[in-house]
Amino acid sequence: MNTLSTRTQLNRGKTPQWIYRQPDRRSLWSLLLTWRGRTCPPQNARHVRGPRVRAEPTEARPASAVSRQLLQLRRETDRMRATHVAALCLLALVASAEDRKLSSHAIALADNSANLAFSLYHNMAKAKETENILISPVVVASSLGMVALGGKASTASQVKAVLSADRLQDEHLHAGLSELLSEVSDAKTRNTTWKISSRLYGPSSVSFADDFVKSSKRHYNYDHSKVNIRDKRSAVNAINEWAAKSTGGKLPEVTKDVQNADGATIVNAMFFKPHWEEKFHEKMVDSRAFLVTRSFTVAVPMMHRTGLYDFYEDKENRIFVLSMPLGQKQASMVLIMPYHLESLERLEKLLTRKQVDTWLARAENRAVAISLPKISLEVSHNLQKHLAELGLTEAVDKAKADLSNISGKKDLYLSNVFHASALELDVEGNPYDTSIFGTERLRNPQLFYVDHPFVFLVKDNRTNSVLYIGRVVKPKGDKMRDEL
Repeated sequence: MNTLSTRTQLNRGKTPQWIYRQPDRRSLWSLLLTWRGRTCPPQNARHVRGPRVRAEPTEARPASAVSRQLLQLRRETDRMRATHVAALCLLALVASAEDRKLSSHAIALADNSANLAFSLYHNMAKAKETENILISPVVVASSLGMVALGGKASTASQVKAVLSADRLQDEHLHAGLSELLSEVSDAKTRNTTWKISSRLYGPSSVSFADDFVKSSKRHYNYDHSKVNIRDKRSAVNAINEWAAKSTGGKLPEVTKDVQNADGATIVNAMFFKPHWEEKFHEKMVDSRAFLVTRSFTVAVPMMHRTGLYDFYEDKENRIFVLSMPLGQKQASMVLIMPYHLESLERLEKLLTRKQVDTWLARAENRAVAISLPKISLEVSHNLQKHLAELGLTEAVDKAKADLSNISGKKDLYLSNVFHASALELDVEGNPYDTSIFGTERLRNPQLFYVDHPFVFLVKDNRTNSVLYIGRVVKPKGDKMRDEL
């Protein structure tokens, strides 16, 4: 009796498990080509089939001896198969990372958009009526790229100047911004929820040029629509309904009014939910006080955990800085908070890109006991006047704007730039690293208790771009008491 016939008898009614041999380099790369682009291993994959090998006939042995030999053989092939799959996954990830190497234009624009983040934040923070701030500089940069695509002459040149991209050729600007946004918003590799929808609204009298529609969709994933400027209520409802649908209901309202509806209106509708590199325990959540001011406090759910984080204490300026990795550590959420409750004005005067980089460079990876609000924010800004103050003066001026690439006529100007985001901070993340529990590494943790206003950034670790920058001053919650 040979081993194949014996195995057939032993595994009757079951899916056959083929005997494996060590694949050569060519077969390994053949399997790699099959696996690339998939999750390694696929959830529905029970095993990976290798090349069939015809077993050599053997002398007849007792059934029990053959069974033991086959069992041992199956164990060895299982181990070999697991090793091969792991190797394929590693090769696929390396090859994929090499394939996604960013161009020099995308790298330069990532750097420029990070500078834009701080300039735009400071301009917005000056407005006294503003409480919470939530902006995505890479999405703002992409919207500016779309404006440059629709602009001509000095209008287009001015957009490039705001992006600090004066020396870039137009094709490199659009290709680079498109590449950057695709890289940082890839949900599969980032393991973070980030829905981004963008639409350009024009008055019902405008006719969008076909070339512009195709190019803005290809580079910036922009949709296009028209609104009736004589019926503002209908226009507002159309914008809000589209935004709610685009974000799965997370962003129910972008605006209550549309000013100067005779111009072009940009709308960015986003939903961002970070996926922690190590999750919070869902049972370690309770109700705590968040101090908005000394006379106003709200109740918020607070998440608690102790883990290893990059932490820095700026004793001179009385500021705590904490970096929390997201997903597979491709990005981090950086929390910056004064020691105690105070206006953020003092901190914001210190807030520059260079200062943030200095804080992070000095951070030490150590045990931190963090308490973080489990909150959801919906924030909408009209960036039109803020971008104008940063130098975008022509595109927003009805008398000077030349956006004739959009419609073929000089009949449009940029009247509104609605930039709206919903943000959720929740417990979800990767499993904990249980190997450090009960060890010396978690002894004497530093307390990081987020119970008063703070500034935050979501920083991409590969491109060094800033995915989000903002502040939380007044989260949603029931009022607790009038004074401390």
